[in-house]
Amino acid sequence: MTTFQSFPAQSDKAAAFRELHAEGPVPLVLVNVWDAASAKLVEQAGAQALATSSSAISWSLGFPDGNHLPRALAMAALNRIAAATDLPVTADIETGYAGSDGAFDDAQLEQTITAVLAAGAVGVNIEDSGSEPLTDVAEQARRIGTVRRLAEEYGVRLFINARTDTYLSGRFPESAFEETMQRAPAYLAAGADGIFVPGVTDLHVLHELSRRIPAPLNALAGVGAPSVGELHDAGVRRISIGGNTAKAAYATVSRVAAEVLGDGNWSKLAGARSHAEMDALFTRANARE
Repeated sequence: MTTFQSFPAQSDKAAAFRELHAEGPVPLVLVNVWDAASAKLVEQAGAQALATSSSAISWSLGFPDGNHLPRALAMAALNRIAAATDLPVTADIETGYAGSDGAFDDAQLEQTITAVLAAGAVGVNIEDSGSEPLTDVAEQARRIGTVRRLAEEYGVRLFINARTDTYLSGRFPESAFEETMQRAPAYLAAGADGIFVPGVTDLHVLHELSRRIPAPLNALAGVGAPSVGELHDAGVRRISIGGNTAKAAYATVSRVAAEVLGDGNWSKLAGARSHAEMDALFTRANARE
């Protein structure tokens, strides 16, 4: 294996990203992005870090969500996002772009992590979904261990956010909490730095998870979810909105198109960014070369 010689700036950025998960007065809030323009707009709004959304990237490139996106396309999108910002970037890599459970290939997982690090990202989300049932606990822990080992070999303390779909999948209607508490410790022991449990917005459940899991807890939020402050009070240290950013953007496209193709009214274009404002996102002064 050819290893990177030195990534001091990336290591510093990885440390800064890790620090954003520390206990404090506010949680880390991530507005997920899918291309360079969305990344620049979220950065401009005051973000401390950027997270990609695999579902949003998939839709933007013509694929359904759920491990259907080819690695090359996913990594090309990640490269464009990371190149557009100086903020820490964490990449959603689904199950690792390494084949299905029946034909999972560690070499492909290593290719994914190598590409993530080469892009300049300092974190990953890796999930145990994408199969029926969820990936076996021991097997998922082994995969997380592979990611940790490879990142350490490259000299970058990658923040591994281990996502478990115990709630989101609906496969454990009576035992999701117990299943989560079986998986989280195994994932942390294997090298994960944080635990992501999408599908939970109940503050009592989140409080119990945060109390029992000795690592930063990530919650998925959106319309109808508790506020940032309420989630923080429940012990959540990282909040993300996943594909909801893209869903909102595409809903705007749908409304504009329906109006223009319907009665020919242009009112839905009101409030749009100017051409000059969009171009300014990518001037040499604002973009990392």
